[in-house]
Amino acid sequence: MPSAVYPGRFDPVHNGHVDIARRASMLFDRLVVAVYDAPPQGSLFSTDERINLFSQSIQDVPNVEVRKFNGLASNLASDLGTGFIVRGLRAGYDFETEFEMTHMWRHLNRNIEVVCMMSALENQFVYASRIKEVAQLGGDVDGLVPPHVAARLKEKFISAS
Repeated sequence: MPSAVYPGRFDPVHNGHVDIARRASMLFDRLVVAVYDAPPQGSLFSTDERINLFSQSIQDVPNVEVRKFNGLASNLASDLGTGFIVRGLRAGYDFETEFEMTHMWRHLNRNIEVVCMMSALENQFVYASRIKEVAQLGGDVDGLVPPHVAARLKEKFISAS
């Protein structure tokens, strides 16, 4: 079986991300969760924190590696010797965005195939930006993110107030 890359910002990782990674790990020999090394001013968590939070979320899945990356996901896939990029799809908006991104990646590298996996029904409304907003306003995000992520969100927003 081939390997694949699952790129994203994952700020923070939520149950939808974890579900896609777990399911993709059953399709590929090796899955690299590639955490985009985004500029810190746009992220709640640092790149190292996001890597650690995702790693803890899938620590029981032996064929998944979590690492940072810069640049184009299509280049990362080539550098890692895989022709597959995994993406999760929620209803509506995601399809259009992923459709456009897929064609750009294919323009950059004709050997790239994008494997889109439908998000589980319970994760259709789960967005990292919405989770951060709810947590910042003191709302309950339990059940939307792994427990250790919920705890870190509470710590971040308590220390910020």
